Amino acid sequence: MNIKPDLKANTIAVGKALAHDSAARHVSGSALYIDDLPEPAGLIHLAAGLSPKARGRIKKVDLSAVRSAPGVVAVLTAKDIVGPNECSPSVGGDPIFADERVEFHGQVLFAVAAETRDQARRAVRLAKVEIKEEKPSVSVEQGLAEGGEVLDPYEFRRGDPKKAIKSAKHKVAGSMHVGGQEHFYLEGQISMALPGEGGEMKVICSTQHPSEVQHLVARTLGRPDAMVVCECRRMGGGFGGKESQAGQWACIAAIAAQVTGRPAKMRLDRDDDMMATGKRHDFLVEYQAAHDGKGVLEAVDVDFSGRCGYSADLSLGVNDRTMFHADNSYFYPEVRIHSRRVKTNTVSNTAFRGFGGPQGMVFAERLMDQLAIKLGEDPLTIRKRNFYGRGRDVTPFNMKVTDNILRELVDELEKTSDYQKRRKAIAKFNTSSKFLKKGIALNPVKFGIAFTLIHLNQAGALVHVYTDGSIQVNHGGTEMGQGLYMKVAQVVAETFGVDISRVRITATATDKVPNTTPTAASSGSDLNGMAAQKAALDIRKRMAELAAKLWQGDAKKVRFENGKVIVGSRELEFAEVAKACFLERVQLSASGFFSTPKITWDRPNVAGRPFLYFAYGAACAEVTIDTATGEMKIDRADILHDVGSSLNPAIDIGQIEGGFVQGAGWLTTEELVFHPDGRLTTHAPSTYKIPTAFDVPEDFRVNLWKSKGNKEATIYRSKAVGEPPVMLATSVFSAIFHAVASLKPGAVPALDAPATPEAILKAVEGMGT
Repeated sequence: MNIKPDLKANTIAVGKALAHDSAARHVSGSALYIDDLPEPAGLIHLAAGLSPKARGRIKKVDLSAVRSAPGVVAVLTAKDIVGPNECSPSVGGDPIFADERVEFHGQVLFAVAAETRDQARRAVRLAKVEIKEEKPSVSVEQGLAEGGEVLDPYEFRRGDPKKAIKSAKHKVAGSMHVGGQEHFYLEGQISMALPGEGGEMKVICSTQHPSEVQHLVARTLGRPDAMVVCECRRMGGGFGGKESQAGQWACIAAIAAQVTGRPAKMRLDRDDDMMATGKRHDFLVEYQAAHDGKGVLEAVDVDFSGRCGYSADLSLGVNDRTMFHADNSYFYPEVRIHSRRVKTNTVSNTAFRGFGGPQGMVFAERLMDQLAIKLGEDPLTIRKRNFYGRGRDVTPFNMKVTDNILRELVDELEKTSDYQKRRKAIAKFNTSSKFLKKGIALNPVKFGIAFTLIHLNQAGALVHVYTDGSIQVNHGGTEMGQGLYMKVAQVVAETFGVDISRVRITATATDKVPNTTPTAASSGSDLNGMAAQKAALDIRKRMAELAAKLWQGDAKKVRFENGKVIVGSRELEFAEVAKACFLERVQLSASGFFSTPKITWDRPNVAGRPFLYFAYGAACAEVTIDTATGEMKIDRADILHDVGSSLNPAIDIGQIEGGFVQGAGWLTTEELVFHPDGRLTTHAPSTYKIPTAFDVPEDFRVNLWKSKGNKEATIYRSKAVGEPPVMLATSVFSAIFHAVASLKPGAVPALDAPATPEAILKAVEGMGT
């Protein structure tokens, strides 16, 4: 681990490796999540009644026994909704309560409000539900066969790749499945609705998008947005699973509060949470490509068929992102990237860290690995030959890559990880080891930063300076453990030249900063940091002007440093100047607003600049597999990642480590299994395996790229770090692929993701050795 290069000696807060603002509370168990808050008098608890079938017409729902169960206060159905029965984040099709039909196993039919959570959950089981069952479409292949789509297909195209591939002398082709992933946030979906006077409603919600929850609740209750407040102090994890998915549960809690006049809390059981909320999209990928005989691509033609579930949810953006990153770090001279958004009778898939980008990159890396095996070359050599470079710098979506540092970054990691020496040692090991085989891979990442739905690239903040010199900050970003609150606090502390202890960030709330966008797309610090800085600069300017007036100086030369305000040769305490502002009737509060510049995106014409910049990184992973059992272990991982000029190296390294491990889990152990009747069979930690401490490589080396700073004028020239590290884990998948390939040189293993022991064993057996 190396954080020294990004520490800034001339700053008071920014660039310092400071602990997360809630770190001590996290480890001591004193950080308050929604279920830890004191429960208001009269609180009722909710449980959802879920569909026992995946597809069919609802014939009858008999709730008489439910209503008469002990402790039941109310039973809620679609008839209790004043506004529309809809909680979609996009184009519609997501009812709060299923009314006439069910479209997936676990869809909500009704909800029970009771005096205790246990009573509510027991009462739910007493419902008698009759559904005229229809055969569900569960897999991507079944969805394709049925022809259902939640959105129209979409395509990037340059040249005539099909023609080029058909006439090419050297070509490869293949297909693979890329699996989905459960978010498995430690704190499940939860909302508490508190009715107020005059029809007001406050919703405390574990959500990445408080403004969307505010809007959905207001619409559901038939009230204006101004009568609803949504607040979120922290989430116990989100990973995209609380960007759109929190809305339904907040709406149900609010309906219960409206119907009963009592505060209401809805907290999903883990099994219900896993069955009733969306996952990472899984894909069927079919491709062909032409190359020049040395592995340099000439044309690529790829079809992505994504399982979207029963409705659109956020599938437009997710599937588009898969396309945006189907090139990863490689130039495709002629290219067709086609995407189908397949409808199935499964829960609607949704945002997940990387937002479709990881699935696209898995394809790109498989293509590189396949070329290397066919040519008998080092996969890293093939990757380098296909890197973006001068004259080869336009993406399939027609954006020019202008900030490329891939070659320098990869060359450095190749050297520091001792890749070449280890690769030779592994080859030697594999020739003498009968059952255990090793693999190594060094994979790059190039990830675009910005929401591709352009209007989402905005943020607001509110800053107050108090007369004692303390500072309070509020902004539209949400904290889910990623350290956003701390980074924004560092920006504000730096702006005023005060110690971080003087800055307090308060819970994100829609009555403080309105019309916010989701904390997603790795843009939390870029957007909210800039908005908070603008607000702080406005206040600082007023303070400087007053200080210059009172103490005879030049406002433009007033400095804010180390808790002091320096006017000429005079040093004043920051608090003294703040008090003077109050006495002189100078405003010490300001709002700030920021919208990302330069970005444009004309989706129908595949034109524009959808990303402000790219974040880069690379990882070298070494694994050992047991060809007799399919078991796998990550022996070592070396990571070099570009975060620009780091706002907080400690937090950034934590994000890189966590992202890599989460990505490795997705690609190795986390398998979602659906029964043919549509039931999710892996709906608990007993059947769904997330990584544990034992899955983290014992030799884990993470370093930050010695950057001169982002070329774009981001907050203190930093770069986003939330999502890109997930994709570093493609190196683990590639290493496993090459370990299997060592069994029969020249043969391409049929290995799908995740590479579970069963999948590895199947691939080993498929090698025919």
